[in-house]
Amino acid sequence: MRKKLGEKEGERKKFKAIFNRLGKKVNFKGYSEDTILLTDVTDVESNKVLTDHIWFGYTKGFEAIKLTKGTCIEFEARVVTYRKGYVNSKYKINKQTEDFKLSHPTKIKCIDPEVKPHPQSLSGGEV
Repeated sequence: MRKKLGEKEGERKKFKAIFNRLGKKVNFKGYSEDTILLTDVTDVESNKVLTDHIWFGYTKGFEAIKLTKGTCIEFEARVVTYRKGYVNSKYKINKQTEDFKLSHPTKIKCIDPEVKPHPQSLSGGEV
């Protein structure tokens, strides 16, 4: 459970995270959907890591920026609750629990500073 994220429930905040990889999931209609995995999700205001990872749909906002593994991005999102777990009503099994996620990411931008080459690499030789 994401307890640190739960403390911010209902709030829309600015976060930063590191892009890890793309993935796929099957939606409720049976179609494949692209997803995005972000790690080390941090509250920009407090600079504290709120969760180790979060999955989002690979929306146009994420498509608009060029993502490579390790890219640091900043975005705004709302903290909401959701139900997760296994349910089988035929056998009266309900293993659902409540957890927290980020929803409706907006204002997505890359915040990686420009990587500047080391002075030695510019000279082309050893010092």
